Amino acid sequence: MSAAPDHKPTFARLSLGDQLGRATPYLLIPALIVLGYFAIGAPTSWLTLTVSGLAMGMMIFIMASGLTLVFGLMDIINFGHGAFISLGAFMGISVLFWLSGWATAASLPLNIAAVLLAILAAMLLTGVVAWGFERVIVRPVYGSHLKQILITVGALIVLEELIHVIWGGQEIFLNRPPTLQGAVTFAGAALEKYRILAVVVGLAIFVALRLVLRRTKIGLIVRAGVQNDEMVEALGYRLKLVFIGVFIAGSALAGLGGVMWALYEQVITAGMGENMMILIFIVVIIGGLGSVEGAFIGALLVGLLQNYVAFLEPKIALVSNIGLMTAILLWRPQGMMPVVKGH
Repeated sequence: MSAAPDHKPTFARLSLGDQLGRATPYLLIPALIVLGYFAIGAPTSWLTLTVSGLAMGMMIFIMASGLTLVFGLMDIINFGHGAFISLGAFMGISVLFWLSGWATAASLPLNIAAVLLAILAAMLLTGVVAWGFERVIVRPVYGSHLKQILITVGALIVLEELIHVIWGGQEIFLNRPPTLQGAVTFAGAALEKYRILAVVVGLAIFVALRLVLRRTKIGLIVRAGVQNDEMVEALGYRLKLVFIGVFIAGSALAGLGGVMWALYEQVITAGMGENMMILIFIVVIIGGLGSVEGAFIGALLVGLLQNYVAFLEPKIALVSNIGLMTAILLWRPQGMMPVVKGH
């Protein structure tokens, strides 16, 4: 009896040029760090700015990752995403005020517990609000980008006004928990404890998202839905439920990012999320719409560049990321790691 033919799928090997093309975006981060070292000159200042830039980039990534998934899977341009950042920040800080005994204690376990409960409350609130937001605001405008922009901008304004009604219109200043204040000295450079924590949290979120998207069934459905939603539905999966789940998860991540950013800036306003949307959209665009990896790389580039330029030439710091976006889009018009949809 002859052996059964081997039906295992075969994959064409990528050419060296294709491999280098895919690896190039990952090399931009170390390249920018090296350029920053030579431009700044002082190793201690460079190390401090690099950790600060990575921390800022990680927090931007947390806020941007949900938006890029929502756009990639649902084809939704959601300007209301900024309101979830603000809402999460206000909810999280309210919990920290309620747990002031834990938040102000000179105890690392109590401080971390207070921050974690604040983050969980922020994610729960933004997730619940996102469920209603999708049903009432987003669902009627599927398929029309112009209507999505108009209605989500309007919803952003309404949610900001609701924040004013509930928490007031004044800025709220806050202090970080005692054990997250101050800095540690490494190689002669002062590294803020909270920024180190932000780097760790951002990396954990990135790794968790990659594991979920690449190692779980729901992740497979999400990635397949980004690539070809019609085929996924033809296989019998209820992609609309996946849409809602991704929207809720993305908004909850915005709430998490809002708490992290509030503790980073130590001041919150109803418009803080709206202000962050410029950087978030830059990250989503240069990373490639729908790409979590692209958003991660883009966020780190934005955070590092802004910190380096602010140190070297503060007057052009605000426009440096626009220049970065322009340069990357001239190089790769679809973004660094775009997700190509097929039907």
